[in-house]
Amino acid sequence: MNGLLALVIGTLLVPFATLPAQTRAFTDFTLIDGTDRAPMSDAVLVVRDGRIVAVGPRATTAIPENAERIVLGNDAYVIPGLINAHGHVTRVSDLNRYAAYGVTTVWSLGDEPDAVMSMRVERDSAASGRARVWASGPVLAPTTVDEARALVAAAHDRGVDVIKIRVDDNLGTTSKMPAPVYRAVIAEAHARGLRVATHFYYRDDARDLLAAGADFMGHSVRDVAVGDTFARELAASGRCYSPTLMREVSTYVYGETPDFFADPQFLAHADADWIAQLRNPERQAATRNSASAQRYRAQMPVAMANLKALHDAGVPIALGTDTGPTGRFQGYFELMELELMVDAGLSPADALASATRIAASCMQVADHLGTLEVGKWADFVVLDANPLLNIRNVRRQRAVRIGGAPVTVPR
Repeated sequence: MNGLLALVIGTLLVPFATLPAQTRAFTDFTLIDGTDRAPMSDAVLVVRDGRIVAVGPRATTAIPENAERIVLGNDAYVIPGLINAHGHVTRVSDLNRYAAYGVTTVWSLGDEPDAVMSMRVERDSAASGRARVWASGPVLAPTTVDEARALVAAAHDRGVDVIKIRVDDNLGTTSKMPAPVYRAVIAEAHARGLRVATHFYYRDDARDLLAAGADFMGHSVRDVAVGDTFARELAASGRCYSPTLMREVSTYVYGETPDFFADPQFLAHADADWIAQLRNPERQAATRNSASAQRYRAQMPVAMANLKALHDAGVPIALGTDTGPTGRFQGYFELMELELMVDAGLSPADALASATRIAASCMQVADHLGTLEVGKWADFVVLDANPLLNIRNVRRQRAVRIGGAPVTVPR
């Protein structure tokens, strides 16, 4: 090619001389690429127009002459941007907040306003500075089969990415969606090419939702042990399970001022109005005296044991948190969720996989996200320590980049 070096992008050879100025080469770091491959020391990551065009050891990976070179440092560890497979984005600013904590992609499961729905165009952007978002639109709550079909049709016409339903009686305080109705939702959604994500609490409901064809199990079974039968059924289905352990924590932790309210990393981007509300003594007393809060606290060990059982059975586990409602702090709770997953018995590598390649696979976006490989978006987090040794090291963030560009969060 006229004596020019060339960069391999799949099977396409692109002369380095034609690469534009936004080509970036990140060097001198340890790469944890999100696959099963061992960490790579002295790595190079070359990014063009927001996507990875070369990755490999420094000794064998050519760097374009006109690339902007960014030395991360031999003490730096790079991981894929974290993916939250169950969050809620109700304000555009939520996408900035997620990104600030290293969560670069969010599957928002419910009640996004038009302003957030319009932000979905940025998920195909090289460098928006905000987390990429997929959205379900309204959480459907039909009471009849005919209404179920009509609501799915309306959501489809709005262009949602997934359908979301709730099958839960809120610990016996409300009516639960009848089985014929949620089966109609699932059937109509599938007929229109849409998948269905489900909220549930009870094991029996989870089993019936799975049998009805639900595509994504959006919470933990919290009433009883999942048992071998359901574990085998869920594993055989290939459907994903998102434990949302921090959702449970949020129901009872504000009975007092939690320790993380003093964490500078938390305070750097957390919603100050929420913090003020949750420090209110009357609100804290109400939480302490709440029967439902104490029920959720008591069921937390069940949820954690079920996570481990399903993981051991081979069920794909996708990190999710149900962040978005007041007190469920976007971005920071995802970091805490990783720690709870390890506390439940997963290895740091398993927990990290749940927040990267597995979450991307569950969202059906693994062709573009979840691992740091050629052709994918260059969404990554630069850490000061190895998260495979201690998952808490995911908190030690030096930088976050989306499409290779630095994330800066408006104050």
